[in-house]
Formats: sequence, structure tokens, C-alpha cells
Amino acid sequence: MSSSSLHPSGRPFQLADFDFHLPAELIAQHPAPERSASRLLDGTGPLPVDRVFRTLPTLLHPGDLLVFNDTRVLKARLFGEKPTGGAVEALVERLLPGHDARHGEMLAHLRASKSPREGSTVRFGGAEGFDALVMGRAGPDGSLFHLRVEGDPLALLERHGHVPLPPYITHDDAPEDAERYQTVFARSPGAVAAPTAALHFDEGVLAALAEAGIARAQVTLHVGAGTFQPVRTENLAEHRMHSEWYEVPPTTVEAITACRARGGRVVSVGTTTLRALESAARHAGRGGLSGAVSGETDIFITPGFSFQVVDVLLTNFHLPKSTLMMLVSAFAGYPHVMALYRHAIETGYRFFSYGDAMLLQRA
Repeated sequence: MSSSSLHPSGRPFQLADFDFHLPAELIAQHPAPERSASRLLDGTGPLPVDRVFRTLPTLLHPGDLLVFNDTRVLKARLFGEKPTGGAVEALVERLLPGHDARHGEMLAHLRASKSPREGSTVRFGGAEGFDALVMGRAGPDGSLFHLRVEGDPLALLERHGHVPLPPYITHDDAPEDAERYQTVFARSPGAVAAPTAALHFDEGVLAALAEAGIARAQVTLHVGAGTFQPVRTENLAEHRMHSEWYEVPPTTVEAITACRARGGRVVSVGTTTLRALESAARHAGRGGLSGAVSGETDIFITPGFSFQVVDVLLTNFHLPKSTLMMLVSAFAGYPHVMALYRHAIETGYRFFSYGDAMLLQRA
């Protein structure tokens, strides 16, 4: 396996290299009946091995450290109308610091036939809902709207919002999604998309991991809507990643240090956890992780990237031509990952957020 920055043909990687044909019927529209009943493609060896997710504890070693993303998905999709009666759909990208029970501010994507003007209000949730004051445009390209609300924004979203299912899931959100598009250890509210590799864990698997001597730690990375943003340039160097807030707490840094000392492996549950850990390592510089790190990250991981923290990656199957396809190819080697994807498609694995998982070792 190779994580070279060059395509096997010897030229630089291009967007088209990460494309593949995915039959529509393999895009999972609903979760598996049980979280840990999903399939698990073991790609840690030279050949793929088909397993069931609940066998994961047998594939890890005593002394390994599993690192989770404890972000909690907001009910971030809102439906409302302007004073003129025009329909508005909002997707809250993030809550701004300083919100409390009295008021709060947020950044959101708004879809309307005509964008609401600065100083106007939008009514979300109907007669029993709430008003949001449009304070202006925001974001590096002005694509977001800065909104202010009276009342606790978390409570307002929980009461009037909808689960922000990804664009490739075609049904409206249902009570099932409020439970299953959330990890069992979600704690820190702020994401608009789930860290999907962690959706497979249930209390039984967590107990089996503890019994097997596998330690746990957590980071927080609030996944933004930009995670679904397509790459529009064939030259990967021209793509600009969206920014997301993350935190690696001191207890997790200590757990990684202890894991290294005992000869264990750092196992990242999902690409969001990996991005947080590798961002923190880059932020820390040559000395490596030594304390808590938090801030914004727009890290873009493509083949040739030098990984500093993560040894093993648990991840779902990703969209063709996506930045996450580039990340897993950088991690486990491009030829190996493409071969695993061919096997997954041939044997009917379920793809994307509600789909199955795969286990990869760093090349």
C-alpha cells in the first residue's frame, strides 16, 4: 500500500481519480435495524474481509485507544416565511458564542425565491414559532446569513427544527431519525451532520470494547454543512475547504500519550475525529501534542499527507469525488482503497451516512 502524493501512473492526482459508479440502490435511506448489525469491511490486511460491526472489539488490540467525536447534531433545518408570505428554508450552520436562555445568534444558509434583506425578520415554526432578525450576510463568500433570535437558540431548534438529513436521503425526517442520526454518546451540541462512523456503536459494543482492554477518549468537531460541498475543480490544489470548530481536550492528549507509551494504536472513529486530531497535531508543531487544542480547522487531506496521530481509521463509505474519498485514500493508500470500494459495490455494502463501515490501517 502506498500513500504517495502521485497517482500510480506517475502524475499528480486529479478529481476524476476519485470517481466511481455507485448504483442508487446501495445508498442507504434508513439505518440498519440495530446499530451494531451493520456490515464491517475489514480492510486492514491486503485482501478485504467481510464482517459484522459488532465484531469490532475482536479486531482491535488490548491497549489500543478509540477516539470518538462527541458532537451532537442540532435540529438545524427550519421552515418559515417572510412577512410577505414567501417561503424560507434555513439550515443553521453554527451557533455563535455567547448564546444563553435570553437570546442568541447563528449563521445559516437560507433558501428563498428572494433573499430576505438586512433588518427584516423571518418567522420560523408557524404561529407557535419564533422570529429571527436578519442582521446581514456572513462567511468568506457571503453565502451565510447572520440571524438573531430572542430565547435560547438550542431550545428553539429542538422545538421547531428538523433533523438535517443529508441531501442523498430522499425522505423527510421522522422520529426514527431523531434517535438514529445521533450517536449514543453525543454530548456537545453544534453539528449539522452526524459523525456517521460512530452511529454503529451501541452499549453492547462499548461494553465489549471495555472488557477487551480498549480505552476510550473523545474530541469535539462540529460538522458543518460544507461536509457535503462538492469539489468543483479538477486541480485539487485549487479547492478550498470549509472551516469547522474543533477541540481536543487535555484528557485526550494524555490518553494518546499513554497509548503510545504502552505500544497501543490510536484508532480514530470517523474522518471528523481524524481531522480534529491531525489538525491539533499540526497546530502543536514539531513538539507534537502536549496540551489542549481548540479552534477552527480547514485541513484538506489528500494523498501525500503526513499523518502524525492516527494509526487505524473506522469510517463509512463516502461519496464519489468527495474530499473524504481523498482523505481515506491518503490514509490507507489509493490503490488499496479503490480496490476495497470495488469489493464493497460488488458485494452490496450500504453507502453513506446510514450505510455500513470499513476499518483501515495507515499505509
